[in-house]
Order: sequence, then C-alpha cells, then structure tokens
Amino acid sequence: MYRLLLNCCLLAAIALCGPATARTSDRQLPMDMSADAGDAVLTDDGESTISGNVLITQGTLKLEADKAVITRSKGVTSKVTLSGNPVRMQQQNDDNELMKATARQIVYLISAEQLTLTGGVVIDQPRGSMRGETIRYDLKTGRMTAGGDGNRIQMRLEPKPQTKPAVKPAAKPQAKP
Repeated sequence: MYRLLLNCCLLAAIALCGPATARTSDRQLPMDMSADAGDAVLTDDGESTISGNVLITQGTLKLEADKAVITRSKGVTSKVTLSGNPVRMQQQNDDNELMKATARQIVYLISAEQLTLTGGVVIDQPRGSMRGETIRYDLKTGRMTAGGDGNRIQMRLEPKPQTKPAVKPAAKPQAKP
C-alpha cells in the first residue's frame, strides 16, 4: 500500500514541475516525500491521500501542502490535487532563477497537461509576478490564463536587465618597420 502511494505521489510531483519553470535535471533525481499520514487504495481506480505536513522534494523542486489527493483511473494517475493554507511550491529553472508560487489549491490534470491554481494565488519570478484567485497554465502550449472568476488579477513585469554594450579592445599599435 505504501509503495502504491509513493508511486502515485512520485508521478504527481514529476507532473507538477512543468517545463516552463522546471529545472530539467530535477526529473532525473530521487524524490523524497514525507507526511503525517497516508490512506491508499490498492485498485486501479480510486483516490489515495497523504496528509499532514506534506513535503515533497526533488532536486530544486519543493512542494509543501496540508494534503495531496491522487486520483487513478484504469491504473493511470489522472489527477493530483494539493491543498493547504497555503500550498507552497518553489523551483529553480535551468538559468538558476527561482520561481515561487502559493495557492490554497493546485489541481493538475495529467492527460490534459493543465495546472489550475486557485485561492489567493501568488506567483513570483525574477522577471515579474502575478496575483489572482484563479490562474491556469497549459504545459503543452505554455499559455497562462488568469481571472474570469469575477476577481481582478494583478501583474508586475520587471524590465529586461540592460546589458552593457561590449567594449571593443583598443587596437594595438602596429610596430614600425
């Protein structure tokens, strides 16, 4: 039973580290999970739950939640729901930039490759931030949508860092013959 729950959580956490924000090498590293309790089904259909101080780490990925529910259908993990007050997620990307996100709930629909963050959502990245009640992210297309729930969204976009023009080295004087 523990092994099934471990495998479900592994699939869930790997799925949550989407390509836009994930460090590519994290997916090749071992995953560590801990929680106060677990309740798993040993069938191909149903829900498995880990709860109480849920902590999932894999490389630079760190997820903290009060509860994780993994839904399986026909032996395949179809949905992962993380809930908490709040759920916290952070990960470095391949450029060593840290992305942090919090929400009361994160739902990952695996076959659709879509993440939905709801409830006091805050996403902070080096180039900007976004806040709202509902933010959806499509891992296949990289498209993010926010709002549409009657609440306003807030965004801050930081300017691209200015790069100083390369200084050409002074020409070396040519030796006179």
